[in-house]
Amino acid sequence: MWAHFLKCKIHRATVTDANLHYRGSVTIDRTLIAAAGLRPYERVDIYNITNGERFHTYVIEGGHGEICLNGAAAWKVNKGDLVIIASYCWLDEKEIAKHEPTLVYVDEHNEISSIRKDVVAGETEEIPGGMGHEGIFPAV
Repeated sequence: MWAHFLKCKIHRATVTDANLHYRGSVTIDRTLIAAAGLRPYERVDIYNITNGERFHTYVIEGGHGEICLNGAAAWKVNKGDLVIIASYCWLDEKEIAKHEPTLVYVDEHNEISSIRKDVVAGETEEIPGGMGHEGIFPAV
């Protein structure tokens, strides 16, 4: 049996630009691509923390600190938005037991702050500007 698992993610990257007139993709700092184990033209999912948009595109290499959404994807972000860039892989039963995704955490300048292989259950993060669940969901 095969199953689909998280391969890697770049967590809370800051969008540095959105270029509607490019032919498509997400431009990512080469250092972040290497740290996450991504490859040029690899499909990635983008989760926009700021506005809730979720979409896919593919990776192209960029300059230092660069996270730029290109083409149609540029409609789904604004400069300064926080995003998660994730890639997935198919694993067989033998691979599943040994699999550890690569989790690249970055700061507000898209510099690597840490690289981990696990997510700690219950760990939360403070959202700048108080953008948590308050105001999104009605009070119960």
